[in-house]
Amino acid sequence: MNKINNDLLTRGISSVYPSREFLESKINKGEKLTIYLGIDPTGPTLHLGHAIPIKKLSEFQKAGHKIILLMGDFTAMIGDPTDKSATRKQLTHKQVMVNLKNYKKQASSLISFSGKNAAQIKFNSKWLGKMNFEDVLSLASNMTVQQMLERDMFEKRIEEGKPIYLHEFMYPLMQGYDSVAMNVDGEIGGNDQTFNMLCGRDLMKTMKGKEKFVITMKLLEDNSGKKMGKTEGNMVALCDTSEEMYGKIMSWTDGLIVSGFELCTNISTQEIEDISKDLKSGIVNPRDFKMRLAKEIISVFYGEKKAKEAEDRWESTFSKKEIPTDIEDVIVKENSLLVDVLLNKKIINSKSDFRRLVDEGAITNMDLDEKVASHNENAKEGVYKIGKKRFCKIIIK
Repeated sequence: MNKINNDLLTRGISSVYPSREFLESKINKGEKLTIYLGIDPTGPTLHLGHAIPIKKLSEFQKAGHKIILLMGDFTAMIGDPTDKSATRKQLTHKQVMVNLKNYKKQASSLISFSGKNAAQIKFNSKWLGKMNFEDVLSLASNMTVQQMLERDMFEKRIEEGKPIYLHEFMYPLMQGYDSVAMNVDGEIGGNDQTFNMLCGRDLMKTMKGKEKFVITMKLLEDNSGKKMGKTEGNMVALCDTSEEMYGKIMSWTDGLIVSGFELCTNISTQEIEDISKDLKSGIVNPRDFKMRLAKEIISVFYGEKKAKEAEDRWESTFSKKEIPTDIEDVIVKENSLLVDVLLNKKIINSKSDFRRLVDEGAITNMDLDEKVASHNENAKEGVYKIGKKRFCKIIIK
């Protein structure tokens, strides 16, 4: 294989089903493949976790293959049970459509929706929404209860005495049927979606007599092993400004640097190997690599000029004012009072202490560059400087 195809089938990839050799053979024969990525619009923005498989999808597009970005406007109403210890809250179709309003615009920074080989956008309500009960029963006959119970999170819920609802059993079948309805050659997704994507592979074999390939991508995970995303409250959203992105990436742990370069940037594999070696040797300050990582990621979405401006802004705000980069993240619910957050974390001593600091103009959201002006202000995302030496980074979940 040539270099571009070698990166195509290796970089950022966890597994290829049925095998990498199977897919390599198809590509080397010159076959024009149809590949899709499905996204359930359960939130109002895409984030870096979504960008990883979208980026891989774009590589296939650039190699001449046909790509589809599938909006799970039907499946999002049900809710994917993957990795969930409790049943998801179901959404209305109206809520889902509001959520996906900006998805195409955000995805267009990575894939092209115009030109000779334009990416397609499809919606799975087109086929799933038209199925009658007979269709559903026929589809369900292709999978056993035993197969479903093999899923780790279902086993865990049973052990913990938590309920599993029948509609959650149906989710992998619905997602799997997307492949059948579009008659694709392959699918890309995060490795947390392996079960669902392989369900689609089984359905394709049974219903179409076709070998669908599946590419599972590595996840961008934090130091505790939790994936970056909206559920964990640590996501870098594609709707964030360049400066917001820069600040969030600089708050990542050092353990995310190498995977961040591999999954979210365009620098060469050799450079990434060199960075990994330098980090292990301790000859370079990890902060320098993190600054480059932030700049490289922002360049992908906003261009080099905006990335440089974000870097300059961060340096003037944090480096020159000696604001630490290892501030503890405080995850709070929306509409939480700032005074309560600071009291709970013991950053302030009392409500009267908070009022005094506000009156003195001594509490500032550094990311927003604004002072707290009200005693009853809600917490906003960003790094707060309280007095001269106290800091708190708030993330809204």
